[in-house]
Amino acid sequence: MDISKVSTFTDTFVIATADNPRQMTALIESLDTDLRDDGIRPSRKEGTPDSGWVLIDFGEAIVHLFSRNERAYYKLEELWSQGVSVVHIQ
Repeated sequence: MDISKVSTFTDTFVIATADNPRQMTALIESLDTDLRDDGIRPSRKEGTPDSGWVLIDFGEAIVHLFSRNERAYYKLEELWSQGVSVVHIQ
């Protein structure tokens, strides 16, 4: 989601859903490995797979990994509805 026109702290949100903590852990590890190879490291990580929401701050992009319940509860897409959805995959 491109939020560069409505945010001063980042340009992009990546919002994804994991079906369980194990899958979320795999997504986190994959991001770490794949982006590290390109010299990209997060400035901050918050949350745990067991909590249902992990935020990984890469500066220009912030990745939000949610459990299904947490994503439905927080509704970031609605909260940031002035942003532009770039890609939507179900």
